[in-house]
Formats: sequence, C-alpha cells, structure tokens
Amino acid sequence: MSISVIGAGAFGTALAITLAQNEPVTLWARDATQAAGMQERRENMARLPGVTLPENVTITAELGDTDLSDVVLLAVPMQKIGAFLREHPGRFDGKTLVSCSKGIDVATLQGATALIRQNCPNARAAILTGPSFAADIARGLPTALTLACTDGCEALQTRLSTPTLRLYRTSDTTGAELGGALKNVYAIGAGVVIGAGLGDSARAALMTRSFAEMQRFAAAQGALPETLAGLSGFGDLVLTCTSPLSRNLQFGLSLGKGGAFDRTITVEGVATAKAVSILAEKQAIDTPIAKMIAALTNQEISVREAVQALLARPLKQE
Repeated sequence: MSISVIGAGAFGTALAITLAQNEPVTLWARDATQAAGMQERRENMARLPGVTLPENVTITAELGDTDLSDVVLLAVPMQKIGAFLREHPGRFDGKTLVSCSKGIDVATLQGATALIRQNCPNARAAILTGPSFAADIARGLPTALTLACTDGCEALQTRLSTPTLRLYRTSDTTGAELGGALKNVYAIGAGVVIGAGLGDSARAALMTRSFAEMQRFAAAQGALPETLAGLSGFGDLVLTCTSPLSRNLQFGLSLGKGGAFDRTITVEGVATAKAVSILAEKQAIDTPIAKMIAALTNQEISVREAVQALLARPLKQE
C-alpha cells in the first residue's frame, strides 16, 4: 500500500513532499530527463527551487513504478486528464484516483471525476481542491483543502492529511470541482479589473457578483450551496482573486493592461470560461461575468466593451 502522484509540476511535487510525512511516495514525471535530475538533485529546480525532496519520495518516468500504489493523485493539467486516462486503459483498475486539477474539460464539458468514471470505471474517483499554492504546501505552511468522494472518504481523508495539510471531506464531488474550476474564470476578471485601473472597489464588486454566479451555475448542475460556501468555492475564489501568485489573476492583469503574457504558463480559467459559457447557453443559466471573460480571452471584445456591457445590465434585486 502506497501513494503515487502523477505529474511532477509544482503542485504534484508539493503534494509528494507533504504526503511523504505519512508514507513513501512515488512521483511520476513524463520527462525522463526531468525525473533523473530531480532524483539526483532532490529538488524540482524548475518549479519549486529551494525545496528539498524527502528521501522517501522516489521520482520516476516509468509509469509502471506506480502500479503498487492503491491511491494515485492526478496532478496533470485539466485539459490533459482525459487523454492521459485513455492512454492507459485498465492500469488504474481497483485504485482510488484523486484529481488535483481545477477546470472543466472543454472537449467534453465534463469535470475531472466524470472523466475518471468514464475512462476508469473500475477505479474510485475523488477530488482534492481548495485555496492553496504549491510553494505554501511544499514549505509546510498551514493549508486547508476539500476532499470530495462518494464512498470511503473518511479513511482517505485521514490518509491524505498531514500535520500542516488539513482536509475537510464532502460527498459533493460536483460542487467541489465546480468551485475550483469557476474561481479560475473569475480570477481572470479580477485581474482585468486591477490591470485596467478600475480599483479595489470594483474588484470587490466583481468577486461578490462572481460568487453569486458560481452558486447559480453550480446549483444547476446539482451542487450543494454549502459546498460553494466552503474552501473549494468561496475560499479558493478569495485566494485566487487577490494573491499575486495566482496565474489566472496575472493573466487578467495583462489583459487589463493590454500587455503580453507568457503563453507557456497554464491558465486553466481560459478553457473553463469557454466551457462554462457553452454549458450556460445550453442550460439557459445567467452567467454574464463568465460570458464576458470568455469573450475577452477569445479577443471578441475589448476590456472597455466588457465593462460597459456589465454596467449597462438592468438594475435588479440582490
């Protein structure tokens, strides 16, 4: 019995480091050169420089090295989860697969747990999400996250919790994954507001109305209101809309300023905004902020046009 983490980016590496306090961890990297370098230097110099990997973390590029693990954390970009699972049919039978990605798959309009159930029907699906940055987790700073699964969640909660990583459990996988997905969209909007010089009052207004929009959209998918009010919804929204470490916020800042952004950096909110807009249109859900962010990121409208459109909406009761 052991734990494996699939994906040696910043978040996957951070999870491997903290979970190694409980038991040995296998960390899989797609790139063999990266894996060998991390194994030798005991450091992820590209993503988490200055943080030492514990000796009971084994870094490998051989996926077979994870076969003995009964719990596997998927720390790969949301838009690549489906393809990764389809590449390895049957490999994860009987295991617990815990998605650590945030977003909605734009190709299928599904969340991570749905992709797990579809592609790995003999595995148990769970999701780990909430307000967190990889550097904080890796350095042992106090962090609280939501663990969502429909069965056996209490045992998994105990196993994945560490002295500095506190997990709260829920059976509402839909709400947990939508909170983590949607906050990325609205963090782009918060960045646009600040980048365009519209002020902190405007950001507070956008965050508040975004939270209402998150709840409305998630409820239409069957999520529980209390899940969105928790760590995976409101908590993650606050962190991502206010911290300069947020990639989605930084991307929004560049949009608001009209500047360039490093396109090699993963910004999950872009694809998720598109997916949310498509789903909202199909289901007749009012999501004006997500719609504007999708149009902005797709270069269909300007920042000024987006702001004017939102401010010109009919007055309503809160």
